[in-house]
Amino acid sequence: MKIAVMGSGGLGGLYGGRLAHAGFDVAFIARGAHLTAMRKDGLRLESDAHGDVQLARVTATDDPSAVGPVDYVLMAVKLWDTDSVVGAIRPMVGPDTAVISLQNGVIKDDILRREFGDGAVMGAVAYVATNIARPGVIRQTGPMQRFILGEYDGRRSARATRLLEALLTAGIQAEISDDIRRTLWEKYVFLVGLSGTTTTMRSTVGPIREHPQARAFLRDLMQETVAVGRAHGVNLPDGYADERLAFLDSVPPTMTSSMHHDLEHGNKLEVAWLSGGVVQLGRAVNVPTPANRAVWDILALHANGRAAR
Repeated sequence: MKIAVMGSGGLGGLYGGRLAHAGFDVAFIARGAHLTAMRKDGLRLESDAHGDVQLARVTATDDPSAVGPVDYVLMAVKLWDTDSVVGAIRPMVGPDTAVISLQNGVIKDDILRREFGDGAVMGAVAYVATNIARPGVIRQTGPMQRFILGEYDGRRSARATRLLEALLTAGIQAEISDDIRRTLWEKYVFLVGLSGTTTTMRSTVGPIREHPQARAFLRDLMQETVAVGRAHGVNLPDGYADERLAFLDSVPPTMTSSMHHDLEHGNKLEVAWLSGGVVQLGRAVNVPTPANRAVWDILALHANGRAAR
């Protein structure tokens, strides 16, 4: 089994690193100082919950054509880079390659299907909190490293089963979903609420869930997302926002979102695809989304990063 990770930052580096440590053939597509460090010293994964892993040597490149066709391409670039990299990964996509996006949002696979066709694309969601601590080092915060995958037609295919077995071998909590579209929206509901509140309020989730007004705003963001999803035909229960709110009560109070992390570091934000995506998808089905519109508006001056202002 040969796997390519397109975008080897926190998310791609963590899952790709776990798979490589388990003995699978993984090629990392990276750039800049992170790529230089991986080529020189390998890749290090740090986690209080799962232990540290040092991979002394990894296959790392900035040229997908040097990798060639693989069995699975794991897309882990930021959403704003999707259009610019889909063409770049084509040399790694053969007739039997599964292209799998681990990115946020619910429209990412539409872009991949336009480029590679319906049959090439599998759906997936990843729940993990990570970042590049320094070049060549991925730091996982918290114990969660969950990976859910599935075919859009709901069948349990051979390629889905093979990847599931690889992930389990690597010690990753993994499962196959028989309704991957719903699974994507389930994460979307959670992420829209978490990213929208932590980023606009510049806070971890603990103070937000404890403050009545902030907590109500968190619920509103998720409830709007549920309403939009249901209007688009996604099989989400009407009370799903309250289920996710209860789940957020169980996570560590220090938990935050990658978008909050990006804001703090002056990076570009995925707000146009998260809360902004809810607004745009809501307009298409005449579902009002004032809370998500507020998040999108509040973060407008920060959306392109500090250097752009």
